[in-house]
Amino acid sequence: MQEGVKLTHRGRPRTTGDRDTIAERLSATDARRARTGSHRTLKRVGVVGALGVAALLMSGCSTSQWVSFGWPTGITPEAHSMRHLWQWSVIAALAMGILVWGLTFWTITFHRRKANQSGSDEFPRQTAYNVPLELFYTAVPFLIIAVLFYFTIIVQNKVEAKKPDPTVVVDVTAFQWNWKFGYRDVTFSDGTNYNGFDRTGGPFEVQSDNEATEEKPLPDAGKSDEIRNYLQFDKIETQGSSSQIPVLVLPTDARIEFQIASADVIHSFWVPEFLFKRDVFPFPKQNHTDNRFQVSQIERPGAFVGRCAEMCGTFHSMMNFEVRAVSRPAFDAYIKFRRDNPEATNAQALEHICQTPVAVSTHPFDSRRGDQIDSYKPDETTSKGSTTLANCSLPVGA
Repeated sequence: MQEGVKLTHRGRPRTTGDRDTIAERLSATDARRARTGSHRTLKRVGVVGALGVAALLMSGCSTSQWVSFGWPTGITPEAHSMRHLWQWSVIAALAMGILVWGLTFWTITFHRRKANQSGSDEFPRQTAYNVPLELFYTAVPFLIIAVLFYFTIIVQNKVEAKKPDPTVVVDVTAFQWNWKFGYRDVTFSDGTNYNGFDRTGGPFEVQSDNEATEEKPLPDAGKSDEIRNYLQFDKIETQGSSSQIPVLVLPTDARIEFQIASADVIHSFWVPEFLFKRDVFPFPKQNHTDNRFQVSQIERPGAFVGRCAEMCGTFHSMMNFEVRAVSRPAFDAYIKFRRDNPEATNAQALEHICQTPVAVSTHPFDSRRGDQIDSYKPDETTSKGSTTLANCSLPVGA
């Protein structure tokens, strides 16, 4: 090959005609750029305007909503731990995403010019490999995974922790398509104890008054009573129906244990403000499931909707309940009233402690289109934004 002759991209010598052709192409390119310059300016103005409108619309979102990335605040310490894990996981993912997006757009923006536009037909410097860089971007993802795994285990252990002698032990029984709650054990504020356990029983003893209940064989057919009688029945119970949402009354600032079991198919116990749900299995022992979990405390009073989060049949959508969190003295008065008045309803016990007698966070399912009647209007009898009945005083000592 002759000395001083440069090769173009296709390997042939560059001639004067080639240079003229390149110059003509560059001139045509400049002309096209001039014609499209105004269009690009308009597009940029449009993009900036759209971003401005988006920023204006999103200015109504609070800072807490931004940093929570869609998660509720939560009402238990376990919920806060899970929310923080979610927040930092998203932040780590966003940081990695911004790095990748930045490098991608940098390459697209600053390394897209053709060789003939830069005045040279030579290839840019080629890098086949870079050992330190490859080791770095291989090690960093493993480090990120290890850190996330560590904090996930820490939070998981906290959420699944069970301490002895919780203040309240609640038996939760799920069935198509409602809930039954019983108070197995309660420790009052003065240190005395109430043992509400009555007996064990089988799934056939849990009945639903729903008119649409399907006829089906029991899931425990052919099993011995020792295996079949795994459900807990207590002296104080609240059971929902097709016309009434079950209200589970719980104290604030107390450790609560839930023991869950299903009378038929798999359900799921979910209170959104707990940021946690647990599948509810029939025959928990035979299915090798842990049917116990605890929350260290409910931090504030209020009414919080609960749902079944597992598709469980025709009327799965109506399988709701309500957690009514009240103060420790009010909870003590509630349990004592139900203990001393076994014939009293849950609604009467709620009124006894100045609480709305029915659920306010959700409503019973009713298939009668246009003929639904609210059995209770909280705005007429409660303080605004509260479940406490207006013009009502708690019992003495509560």
